[in-house]
Amino acid sequence: MLDLNPLSSAIDNTLTETKIFEAFVAGVDRVSAWADLLDSINVFPVADGDTGRNLVISLQPLKQPWESRETLIKSLLLSARGNSGNIAARFFSAFVCIETLHELTEMAEQGRDMAWKAVKSPKSGTMLSVLDALIEALRLNDGVSDSACVDPILDRLERVVFDTPGQLEALSSAGVVDAGALGMFIFLDAFFTVLLDRQVKFRPIAEIFDNLLHVDPSWRSDGDEGYCIDAVLKPDTANERDSLSAITQAGQEVVAMDHGDFIKVHLHAPDEAGARRQLEGVGSLVGWKSDNLKAQTAEYLTLPKAQALHILSDAAGSMTRMDAKRLGITLLESYINLGSQSYPETHLKPEKLYGEMRKGTSASTAQSSVFERHQHYQQATSLHSQALYLCVGSGYTGNYETVMDWKTLNDPADRLTVVDTEAASGKLGLLAMATARFSLTAENPESVIQYARKAQTRVQELIFIEKLNYLARGGRIS
Repeated sequence: MLDLNPLSSAIDNTLTETKIFEAFVAGVDRVSAWADLLDSINVFPVADGDTGRNLVISLQPLKQPWESRETLIKSLLLSARGNSGNIAARFFSAFVCIETLHELTEMAEQGRDMAWKAVKSPKSGTMLSVLDALIEALRLNDGVSDSACVDPILDRLERVVFDTPGQLEALSSAGVVDAGALGMFIFLDAFFTVLLDRQVKFRPIAEIFDNLLHVDPSWRSDGDEGYCIDAVLKPDTANERDSLSAITQAGQEVVAMDHGDFIKVHLHAPDEAGARRQLEGVGSLVGWKSDNLKAQTAEYLTLPKAQALHILSDAAGSMTRMDAKRLGITLLESYINLGSQSYPETHLKPEKLYGEMRKGTSASTAQSSVFERHQHYQQATSLHSQALYLCVGSGYTGNYETVMDWKTLNDPADRLTVVDTEAASGKLGLLAMATARFSLTAENPESVIQYARKAQTRVQELIFIEKLNYLARGGRIS
């Protein structure tokens, strides 16, 4: 249950900037907590298992202080990763402009139209279908005048997500709903609930989509090759149509979004160098990120499908997201404040972090919101019959106290076992990885729990600190 102040169901049409911001943050935090699930069912347009990751990265600007809507929109488009991330960013570049409830339908429709326009070959059965359903539901309900209007809207979105396998053969053969569509549904559920101070629980994802959240073990991808590319360029021509036309020839699954003097491009191409040359023919490249699709799909198909119980741990264990994914571990995020920006720790590359620190940029860490942590616990206990949380030491953070408080109120079936590891850094990471490996071959959950408790007493860690400069800057020493 959300910790919200009870209000009457009638909501004033005016919305404070703070309330709008809180609603967007809640949406991002809930998507972050369910990102691993989204990755695990990501089979369309390619089975590269990164929809959750891409949405988390793409939507982070919504959690930063909003200096202005224009600055926010630019940050959204520049941060966007992947197919779903870019489509979502285009939608939100209009939707974030809401200031009153009366404007909500209009801004949502503008965002939906821009999202469809940005995609070269749009497909139904994806996030785009959820956006269509959102507009239809808002029109049928004459917008959102009070909290009672939300359930019919969410009911409609829920049905659309449930029906996605019937619209795309890849989803049907894999036996899952579309990851991007589900991600947008998860966001909007949290967004409307917080925006209108609804005193209700979120929609139970695992219960609603019960048999559509696990890829059929017999399913196999056709095998995708090439590169998933996100680029930012400044076109040489002032003719937007010519620029966008040339961009669409550079690859497949193209999403192109112009804003101000730049164009954000997402595409899949068989040849990275060739795609780069084609885009450079349109203008000057000012940003370039790429993922090897063959490597990603191969990794996705070898991820663990069964464990004696599910393992959770904290990002404070310095484990990479890839290592966690390979072992089926859910990482609870912490955040790194770097200058004026905040980044999920496991998505920030060390070379960027330390490069900025060497330049003198201030860096510190921060915990995720209690809301986000609660969503992680809820996700784990709803998707898994048994889960083990190897928690960062209670002497370091308040995570242990937070999870035990939540467990007292929300885990009557005792599905979540919590261990205060009294560890952080490498020791915590090693404990989690060793326990997860054991869980892959263990016969029962209790044996894994006992293994973790014994390992806790046997693992030792020595830390050699060359300098205290960064610890001092981060407030870790006096």
